[in-house]
Amino acid sequence: MINEVYRLIARKQLRTDFVDENIVDEVVVRPTYLSICAADQRYYTGSRGKEILSQKLPMALIHEGVGHVIYDPKCKIEIGTKIVMIPNTPAEEDEVIKENYLRSSKFRASGFDGFMQNVVLMGRDRIIPFTNIPERTAVLLELLSVVMNAMENFEEKAHSRRGTIGIWGNGSLGFLSALVLKTRYPEAKVIVFGISRQKMQFFPFVDETYLINEIPEDLQIDHAFECVGGSGSEAAINQIIDYIHPQGVLVLMGVSDVNVGINTRMVLEKGLTLLGNSRSAYVDFDAAVKFMEEHSRAREYMDTIISEEIDINQISDINRAFEHDQTNDFKTVMKWNL
Repeated sequence: MINEVYRLIARKQLRTDFVDENIVDEVVVRPTYLSICAADQRYYTGSRGKEILSQKLPMALIHEGVGHVIYDPKCKIEIGTKIVMIPNTPAEEDEVIKENYLRSSKFRASGFDGFMQNVVLMGRDRIIPFTNIPERTAVLLELLSVVMNAMENFEEKAHSRRGTIGIWGNGSLGFLSALVLKTRYPEAKVIVFGISRQKMQFFPFVDETYLINEIPEDLQIDHAFECVGGSGSEAAINQIIDYIHPQGVLVLMGVSDVNVGINTRMVLEKGLTLLGNSRSAYVDFDAAVKFMEEHSRAREYMDTIISEEIDINQISDINRAFEHDQTNDFKTVMKWNL
């Protein structure tokens, strides 16, 4: 089968490659909606650096996507079934280490082709069906699964005093983290801290919001989620350390390409736990699907952070989507017609 794969070959340059696919046991999926992530933007704009780009390009971008099953060689999955595609592809199993933390695992759009393809061949354990979720909203399942992975770690490690939980970062990741926390812990006070007053309007479901330069001096929290990443993560982490109660858990979720300085003296004095989280596994996607299926109100809130939906009919539309995404407040979604 000849497949069309839309690969980034250099900064902002895309190319159509024709690939002869050999279907063995894989399920063939036609993408319907794809979503642009900050990691995709770093490749697209060339901000990852020449050395990294030379190692990874050419490569199809996008690891957030949903689609329809169009062929199953075993005839076990009904044609037209709506599924979410899992980008993490483990090469082994470990009785201790979760699949998304295994160094041998591959991740789509980070070393091998992502979902910007005419069709995608997916392993049977790399897809999960869904029914009651609009596909436009379901494209957020990958990011939601990252939150579910962090929640699993948080619930295992954090002490039981969870009266006040803070989220630093009012972007898409902070939004979903706050939404899941408020849904799971309705009695807890959930507070969002950020730098954009405009974005705070999208958080009506939380208890309080503060700009990071307007936090009351006497405010304290039991646990915190850092969803900032990048150059801002250093200030966010250290501000959390200032406001968190002793023996709280600081859940690290924001990705930074540079080392950041942390006030380790106060980490030690307060007995804090810094909990690293990255990507997600099948179980997290399963939890994300169940969350979206069961909480219709949460789905409605999630739809509000889709800043723009762009129809993709030709390669130039992909470029347009990536350019628009750089100025959007939240998520840019591509309706995939290629």
